[in-house]
Amino acid sequence: MEKRKLGFWEIWNMSFGFLGIQMGFALQNANASRILQLFGADVHELSWFWIIAPLMGLIVQPIIGHYSDNTWSRFGRRKPYFLVGALLASIGLILMPQAEIFIAFMPALWVGAGMLMIMDASFNIAMEPFRALVGDNLRADQHTLGFSIQTALIGIGAVVGSWLPYVLNKWFGISNLPTEASAIPLNLIYSFVIGALILVASILVTIFTTKEYSPNELSQFRDEKEHLAAVNQEEKEAKLSDIFSDFAKMPETMRQLSWVQFFSWFGLFGMWVFTTPAIAQHIYGLSVGDTKSPEFQSAGDWVGIIFGAYNAVSAVVAFALPYIAKQIGRRKTHALSLVLGGIGLISMYFMPNKESLIFSMVLVGFAWASILAMPYAILAGSIQPKKMGVYMGIFNFFIVIPQIINALIGGLLVKYVYNDHAIFAIVMSGISFIVAAVLVLKVKDQKDSK
Repeated sequence: MEKRKLGFWEIWNMSFGFLGIQMGFALQNANASRILQLFGADVHELSWFWIIAPLMGLIVQPIIGHYSDNTWSRFGRRKPYFLVGALLASIGLILMPQAEIFIAFMPALWVGAGMLMIMDASFNIAMEPFRALVGDNLRADQHTLGFSIQTALIGIGAVVGSWLPYVLNKWFGISNLPTEASAIPLNLIYSFVIGALILVASILVTIFTTKEYSPNELSQFRDEKEHLAAVNQEEKEAKLSDIFSDFAKMPETMRQLSWVQFFSWFGLFGMWVFTTPAIAQHIYGLSVGDTKSPEFQSAGDWVGIIFGAYNAVSAVVAFALPYIAKQIGRRKTHALSLVLGGIGLISMYFMPNKESLIFSMVLVGFAWASILAMPYAILAGSIQPKKMGVYMGIFNFFIVIPQIINALIGGLLVKYVYNDHAIFAIVMSGISFIVAAVLVLKVKDQKDSK
């Protein structure tokens, strides 16, 4: 038997929850460094606070992948996980910029870092089952389309999340300056609350419009060899410790992609952590310790605008990726996109004003679209359906490990190697993208004959 071919809007609804997840994720990416600096974090410490994010992914995603592979309830297989993740993430979104309400118990900086941890753990709980859902519900010939639609929704959600603080300030007159009552501007607080509400609403759209295949139905779609392997596997109860043996037995394609992911996400992490101080220093001419001036707040708002730009481009590019990949192959498509992104990040050093940074981020948008789609489309074809969730979770190792490494050394590089010039961390991110582009050409793609 073969899975039913889903229509465009069925795939759209199936992935619609990603819009809300990425809106919250974009609010975090564009504003977490700014919020932590407003609470008193030094620029050299930022990457250490951000280490919470990849650590949560390293711990949470494989566990959630394992249990979602081996769970079936009347609510479905993947749905319960991304619903719980969305609810917990919404709590973190609401409380992070309002961490000062807990200062009777501990410093606002540490509460804010704790909320960042809750958000990241929750985003990971929600995201991994969404990736696995594409593998569950779509035929192999629709995987690229499925991940591309996810990427488009990610882009739309990220644009809204990135631009929201700027829009609330410029269009609705909500202040972007700290007050005596709060170190965090009101436009940021409102943005995070709105993001939390949209996150929950978008997840509910997916839950109420999407049907999951039961384990029995999935078993009928496998070829005879896979079906026999599944039967043998069912003779013993799946254990959490199986994650380690699954890791050792990962497909060759996954091992090759791990290096591509390493350099891609090393670069992304550097961009997310250091763009705010880099722009504040390099474009606005502010000193390293200036985090209270109106110019710093304007720099923070502008980071949201340019981050929204790369996400907007990624949403458009995502729809073109399946066509481009069909013409030149998925590996070459991903390599080309990464090179463009690398050029974009490096070009930020040479840009004369804040407006020209939009061009840099347009190029980054090509890389972001491909990073969110192509590796997963290549990977999905090399994984047995029964292991889709756990391998998507294990694949996350190669996303979080480079971020942990960057978190440990990024601040030290800025302080001791880049002489406090955060812009060089952005240049290093661009170089990392180009290295990933070279490595992807060595990956074996079972569905890519180009």
